[in-house]
Amino acid sequence: MRYLIDTCVFLWVVEDSPRLSKTLRTVLQNPDHEIYLSAVSIWEITLKHQLGKLPLSRPVQEFVAHFRQVHGIASLPLSEEEVFQLGRLPMLHRDPFDRLLVGQAIAQGLVIITPDQDIHRYPVRVLWT
Repeated sequence: MRYLIDTCVFLWVVEDSPRLSKTLRTVLQNPDHEIYLSAVSIWEITLKHQLGKLPLSRPVQEFVAHFRQVHGIASLPLSEEEVFQLGRLPMLHRDPFDRLLVGQAIAQGLVIITPDQDIHRYPVRVLWT
């Protein structure tokens, strides 16, 4: 299976947060699964860090690269086709980062791992347990 993790999920993986269930941890640690972090999430992390809303232990680029490597998470760039998906989506969610993640998941055939209930309303596969 191929999964796209929401920004908050990446941060919870880094923190080893109890918000991640045993089931999700098993999915994320399964070497047969491909786990992706979108460039959209990196943009969101960068923006929140610059605004002082997200303190990090090191510069953003180092932080993301280090923890992606530690946890075996691949990078997912943003393509034009994925952006064009936005025009095909109903306005069920106001967050542009989350809407772009939905567009990527649809275009790439990925399952999104997210607790965001608004994302569940889109025609995309979502995992949260």
